[in-house]
Amino acid sequence: MSALTREYIHRKLMEAEKESEASDGYAEIPVRPGMNLKCAAVLVPLMFYRDEWHILYTRRTDRVESHKGQVSFPGGACDDGEATPEETALREAHEEIGVNPKDVEILGRLSRLITISNYRVSPIVGVIPFPYAFKVASVEVARVFTIPLMWLANRNNYWEFFTRDSERSLIAYHPYDGELLWGATARMTVNFLRTLGLIHQPPA
Repeated sequence: MSALTREYIHRKLMEAEKESEASDGYAEIPVRPGMNLKCAAVLVPLMFYRDEWHILYTRRTDRVESHKGQVSFPGGACDDGEATPEETALREAHEEIGVNPKDVEILGRLSRLITISNYRVSPIVGVIPFPYAFKVASVEVARVFTIPLMWLANRNNYWEFFTRDSERSLIAYHPYDGELLWGATARMTVNFLRTLGLIHQPPA
């Protein structure tokens, strides 16, 4: 745990970004000709308390248009005029959970992920101070909560497997504090943990 400093996390993210510059990054499905990919970004928020790192998640309400009731990161589609994924991720985090962009220390980017809904998502890793007074947009967000980083890295706490007719692995965690982490958000989480060297790539 002592090695997981902000400097270490930043360095590992920079190393991973350089390695993926020549590719489309970590994709949930292959990019095919003619796919109309839409721009999106999320904030992967880190908080340090109780002597360890936690990742912050939200649970969406049942009133949103898509992904009702699912665990997710703050984020969404890019707005016109936004030049970087950091702009999108910080704007969405401000709109959804009231985080002031000036309060976020950006550490780097994870490889982009292409979802089954044809979004090319850029995950932005940033540190939020603890404690923090969140202002939740109750129409979109039902709950804000955190999960310890080392719990997420424990291989006994999640499944990753392939189905015969699937081009991508499926990832789902055991429930934590009543919340179920799975799908694209779980994939981004596991990708982050692999980037930090906390878990390893599955065998080919």
